[in-house]
Amino acid sequence: MPPPVAPPGFAARLKAKARELGFALAGIAPATDADGFPRFRDWLARGYAGAMSYLHTQGDARRNPDNILETVRSVLMVGMEYGGSEIADLRLTIDDSGAPSIVNHKSQIAKYAQGPDYHRYIWDRLNALAAWLEAEAPGSRTEAVADTAPLLERDFARRAGLGWVGKNTMLINPRRGSFFFLGAVLSDLDLEADAPFATSHCGTCTACLDACPTAAFPQPFVLDATKCISYLTVELRGPIPPELREPMGNWLYGCDVCQDVCPWNSKPRDGVAFPRDAELAAMDTIELLGLNADQFRARFKRTSLWRNRRAGLLRNAAIVLGNVGDEKALPALEKALNDEEEVIREAVTWAIERIRQRYSNVNSGLPSSPSV
Repeated sequence: MPPPVAPPGFAARLKAKARELGFALAGIAPATDADGFPRFRDWLARGYAGAMSYLHTQGDARRNPDNILETVRSVLMVGMEYGGSEIADLRLTIDDSGAPSIVNHKSQIAKYAQGPDYHRYIWDRLNALAAWLEAEAPGSRTEAVADTAPLLERDFARRAGLGWVGKNTMLINPRRGSFFFLGAVLSDLDLEADAPFATSHCGTCTACLDACPTAAFPQPFVLDATKCISYLTVELRGPIPPELREPMGNWLYGCDVCQDVCPWNSKPRDGVAFPRDAELAAMDTIELLGLNADQFRARFKRTSLWRNRRAGLLRNAAIVLGNVGDEKALPALEKALNDEEEVIREAVTWAIERIRQRYSNVNSGLPSSPSV
């Protein structure tokens, strides 16, 4: 049976429909082997995936999108913007006794997590786009994917003309920067492809590499995820390596540093489709540390912060409080020493010791060196 044929002008109409659904970027790439698959395999071999075992399990499947949709001929790549949050105001001052005094206990959360769970939000719109495609091209087959499917999204986004992969490994669009989610609709239609983005515009800039708090970039265009704050606060389930805790600063969930300093993100953006919850943008970390399981579920079940569960988020909260170093956090930390989760208790113990040592140094005349 011959493959279905796209109606005339269908590719342009499809991309227009994508923009109507809130995707600022849309482009089409042919469904052939991913250009970056050899680099991806080398990245895995170097151990940079850390505990993300699913990347190894699904490694070979990322070679070609036909592992997702067997009859695929075209890949529509889309990007939805997020962001627009203020950075939490976390300033340390020194009082008359020489002890650090904190203005507030706000932590920082990556912009992509400052709203509803982006997976469901994106999937709903991708599924609507796929349904429209099948209705407009009867007999065709589609598969809508975002984040969880074995697809090298940035490879196909570059091939679809959406931008280039920067030195911080993020896809960068010259008009819209890099703060956007990527999604894809795979189709068995032979759609007119867009010209791939063939150039890089990072030039000699190394702002992202220089600003990374944990030195997670061993070289330009390569990320060692095991040192990345986003990996440490979201993907890692066990204790965070002690040598990486202080560089985390007050990042509670994810990290935006390498994007915040990118010159391509300096332009103001309008029409951001992804909703933002101001309460998630900066939370009181002491209050967070006191949430029980039911309270945690009620507050975060429908957000991205649910991903690493209560144990992971409260572990992160303890480390943030240890880095802030304010004695006012000690009662909440000491109460959390009785938590049933070992990973929380271990991080709390570290934070208490860190705060007490800092104040001991202040009282003895030694420099306290607050880290944030």
